[in-house]
Amino acid sequence: MQKIMRYTLLTGLLFAASAGAHQIQAGQMLPQVAVSDKGEIVLNNADVAYQSWSSSGLPGKVRVVQHFAARTTAKEKNQALVDAIKAAHFNAAKYQTTSIINADDAVIGTGMFVTSSAEKGKKENAHSQVVLDAKGAVKKAWGLREKDSAIILLDKTGKVQFVKEGQLTAAEVQEVIERIKQLSQ
Repeated sequence: MQKIMRYTLLTGLLFAASAGAHQIQAGQMLPQVAVSDKGEIVLNNADVAYQSWSSSGLPGKVRVVQHFAARTTAKEKNQALVDAIKAAHFNAAKYQTTSIINADDAVIGTGMFVTSSAEKGKKENAHSQVVLDAKGAVKKAWGLREKDSAIILLDKTGKVQFVKEGQLTAAEVQEVIERIKQLSQ
């Protein structure tokens, strides 16, 4: 009986520890994933087009990868970081923001709004990389939470330097900005 209780407790603890645990580790590369349904939004003059996107293309620049559910609440969670990045005017040759929008995690009936909002965001921030993930491939590959936002800072080799799901504190926003400055030198 005691073995059964111990096994049940251990199983419960393991499940609790793994529930919502992402697959991203500091000092490691992101798990490989590709998005072919929708994908990266690219501008061709005033026209918008889509092309396949892969995480294998992330190395080369320091990046903040912002992954969020296609919900206003998820997008707004880390708006303070987005504003701080814009205010910092980082060198586009050394830094890029990659926003991955999980369109599979949208409020029912908002698909057209999500698409038009993502395309508008790309037009307003042409230097940023915007990926519309129609099937939630990135969320699944990286083990991210539903209805949430994740911030991942990568160095120019593509290794994770910072990762957090949920809203960043003011101190964490400042930490990310300072680390971008250091990594971009």
